[in-house]
Amino acid sequence: MTVPTYAGRHNVVPGAYRGVAVTSVDCELDEPSLQGHFLGLDAYRRTRFIVVRNGPRTAIVGVAKASEEPLFSPITELRLLVGPDECVYLREPEVDTAIPTALALASLSSAPGKRGVVVEGKYAHVSFILDPEPLRVTVREVVPPYPAKLLDQARRVLATAEHLPPMELVPEVIELEDLALTRPSPGYLLPCRGGGVSVEGATTDYLDEHPEQRDWTLIGCERSQQIHEWFYGERAEQVDICPRKRVGGTGAILAKCCLLEREVEVDRPADAQVVVVPWGASLAQISEGLTRLAEEWEPTWEPA
Repeated sequence: MTVPTYAGRHNVVPGAYRGVAVTSVDCELDEPSLQGHFLGLDAYRRTRFIVVRNGPRTAIVGVAKASEEPLFSPITELRLLVGPDECVYLREPEVDTAIPTALALASLSSAPGKRGVVVEGKYAHVSFILDPEPLRVTVREVVPPYPAKLLDQARRVLATAEHLPPMELVPEVIELEDLALTRPSPGYLLPCRGGGVSVEGATTDYLDEHPEQRDWTLIGCERSQQIHEWFYGERAEQVDICPRKRVGGTGAILAKCCLLEREVEVDRPADAQVVVVPWGASLAQISEGLTRLAEEWEPTWEPA
């Protein structure tokens, strides 16, 4: 067996923190010194990486052993993955180190610019990330209600997603009141009271209450327009709030659409991929959407 170099890769995280050993040494943290210290020593069969500390200084090495069959086997190869000048050790008791996104976000917030970031986190488990560069995912949403639901759900999915590469969510959230003001009207019709919007000097009605028709502008999506036509026999003046229809943007984009009920769809405008989930998407559907973005933008990523 040989130790991979991981050259040119980013977001390198161990597949399991049980494969990461932590130890302190008295020698220098350069590769020859560490080889002289570790080669020939027995290591646990699951150990693939060692976080090596000398005082406050930290390095990360990869190791190979003579065999992975017995419980312990001699280390036969060691490669320095990141030295102490580019590495930092963090104590972040709220970070679940099994989650790639959690490792990446901890590195960006507490150790920007470091190539190697070791995190001692929740349950006192230790893991690391090399060359953190999380995939930026733009999340398109409207508010209220607060918090922005799709953004909040995506954050909750990533907080437990061991199978996804590190992701950084970038909010693209628009206020319904701001949309309403783009088309002044004596009255506005919202899909439901959950919209929570009121505009000074204008009346506010809610479509789900089937109010008596008046002169209003619908602040809603195509499904709301269809319901309006069903109720009143005609389409309304409208400001369309659908995040799917928002134009512009590049890269990975997560949006939602009221016309979807169960399926997750993909749009491919120039320089972008928009994964669209139903308006009332479950966490499972959002996980599917993020997985499809990862397959497009990080197709070769996998835990080390």
